[in-house]
Amino acid sequence: MEQKRSETIADAVEEMILSGAFADGARLDEVTLAGRFGVSRTPVREAMQRLSLSGLVELRPRRGAFVRQPGPIEMLEMFEVMAELEGVCARLGASRIEDGALNALEAANAACAIAAEAGDADAYYRANEGFHHRLYAESGNRFLAGEALRLHRRLQPYRRLQLRLRGRMAQSLAEHAAIVAALRAGDGDRAAKAVYDHVAVQGEKFRRLMRTFPNDDAA
Repeated sequence: MEQKRSETIADAVEEMILSGAFADGARLDEVTLAGRFGVSRTPVREAMQRLSLSGLVELRPRRGAFVRQPGPIEMLEMFEVMAELEGVCARLGASRIEDGALNALEAANAACAIAAEAGDADAYYRANEGFHHRLYAESGNRFLAGEALRLHRRLQPYRRLQLRLRGRMAQSLAEHAAIVAALRAGDGDRAAKAVYDHVAVQGEKFRRLMRTFPNDDAA
């Protein structure tokens, strides 16, 4: 129950940060948040720990939790690295993945399709997360999978935010299908390119993402 509360609080605070209710650098007071959500300070503290994994919150010893929004250059750099890491996962996975895992990827994409049809970006993100985590595991390289998973967590709020852009869920579904097709064909280069194109945030996609932020002076 405590874990569920901390997840709910983390999601709510993430939403408030991304919507501009909490500005970059703002202190997130545990007592105030506990009162706001009607809970003890423990699930709030756990929520801050969760948000710190994504880098959206910075925990400072003896000072508390503070909002930290990455600038556009830092965000672009992180997405570039994420695209490369996932591309390597796909390239390795193309020669290692088995039919059961391919079926699991298709099942995850089917769950994405249901969420997209309902217009539920959060449900889509949860199913999408399963798709990408499976992709990391099927690389057959535990170190690579661990690094990809860590950066995935770091980018979680912004990958979730992307899905709210008009047409992005439908586009993502088609990109998933291309990834699975390349993996089924055992074509590592094609799979890597399909994943890179799916994850990288460049050009108009990047500009659209940055326009969703409340303070966008640098974009």
